[in-house]
Amino acid sequence: MLTILAFVFALAILIAVHEYGHYRVAVACGVRVLRFSVGFGKTLFRWQAKDSPTEFVIAAFPLGGYVRMLDEREAPVAPHERHLAFNNQPLAARAAIVAAGPLVNLLLAVVLYTLVNWSGVQQASAVLARPVAGSVAEKAGLVGGERVLRAAAGAETPTDVASFDDLRWLLAQAALHGENVSLDVEREPGGRARSVLLELGPQPSSDVDAALFRRIGIVGPLTRPEIGEVLPDGAAAAAGLRKGDLVRSVGDIAVVDGQQLRELIRGATGKTDPAGGVWQVEREGKVLALTVTPQVVLENGNPIGRIGAYVGAGPETVTVRYGPLDGAWQGMVRTWEVSTLTLRMIGRMIIGEASLKNLNGPLTIADYAGKSASLGLTQYLLFLALISVSLGVLNLLPLPVLDGGHLMYYLWEAVTGRGVTEIWMERLQRGGVAVLLLMMGIALFNDLTRILG
Repeated sequence: MLTILAFVFALAILIAVHEYGHYRVAVACGVRVLRFSVGFGKTLFRWQAKDSPTEFVIAAFPLGGYVRMLDEREAPVAPHERHLAFNNQPLAARAAIVAAGPLVNLLLAVVLYTLVNWSGVQQASAVLARPVAGSVAEKAGLVGGERVLRAAAGAETPTDVASFDDLRWLLAQAALHGENVSLDVEREPGGRARSVLLELGPQPSSDVDAALFRRIGIVGPLTRPEIGEVLPDGAAAAAGLRKGDLVRSVGDIAVVDGQQLRELIRGATGKTDPAGGVWQVEREGKVLALTVTPQVVLENGNPIGRIGAYVGAGPETVTVRYGPLDGAWQGMVRTWEVSTLTLRMIGRMIIGEASLKNLNGPLTIADYAGKSASLGLTQYLLFLALISVSLGVLNLLPLPVLDGGHLMYYLWEAVTGRGVTEIWMERLQRGGVAVLLLMMGIALFNDLTRILG
């Protein structure tokens, strides 16, 4: 129920804001707005002020909305009202009305990010877990336990790293650009800092996923190698492990953090089982020797080890909060960064450098809505900001039937001095609908694959 409510509320807010942008600028430009609708299909609620020409509607199908304006191309307009019709407005006014929807979505994202920056958010500290074996981070000399103070991608000036989320975001952008990353790290608080260079270079895949961060080697923040909830029918329960046990060693390997322990368990596939055998476990001040045999399961067709327990305690956290000006500036910066990252990913998918699996449909978005809402208001606001950016950017794409497609028509009109002909308009609209349906089909297929897989 929470997932459904969070999803519907998110759609209602983002669509209403988008359409309000169109509506507000249309009214400011002197265009008569006949209907403002959030959703399509059967009307659920309808109201109209006595002195207003606009009918406000909430419809049953929430995946979209529209603003219907007086327009001679849709219905006859009385001669004395032609100056109120959209099609008779100057080119600049028409372009402003069309662009207002997606731009207001981007503005909403700035506001949401700013509110989160002002209120503060709990995030994992930028203290690194032991890097993945053979990864870029391990080759750079990182061993785990380092605190990242500053970071820079390529030739940029190093900036302070407030949290592990900040570091992960910088790594993702650098990997997409094929840029190296320099880190200033320290082993002990107040100790001597040293510089580390992560030579990322061109990545074999442009997908920002778990595999990318495993290649880099920085998968998560440092956590205690502690056993959490234990499933009654798993390998951990069979070996006698309990919640709260602190794992000191696995066979001859000393364990220093939860990520390292998870890697050892995943690698126990019956061949060289590094996580099989005797574990040294600290429990209530005593050290116990327990024999643990991980179960081998398939994940995406590959065998991995599992013990049927949550592995690793929560990481050290820090409250990231900004002042009034810094918070607003960081809100604009994050909106810009997410927008450009979205555009780059779309471009890479078009030319085949990134997988179409990156397209998410309504089922995945609904799942993220529910999960973020369950984590609290701050995480839900961050989810709304991310989706608002995506909605704004996608609608600005030069694809017929989208706002960006209409802006493309207006650009043609500005350059040539004449509008797109009716026959070409029809052809482009059909092509745009076909592309849009194809994208929606791929996104829905990806959703079902994630759910059923």
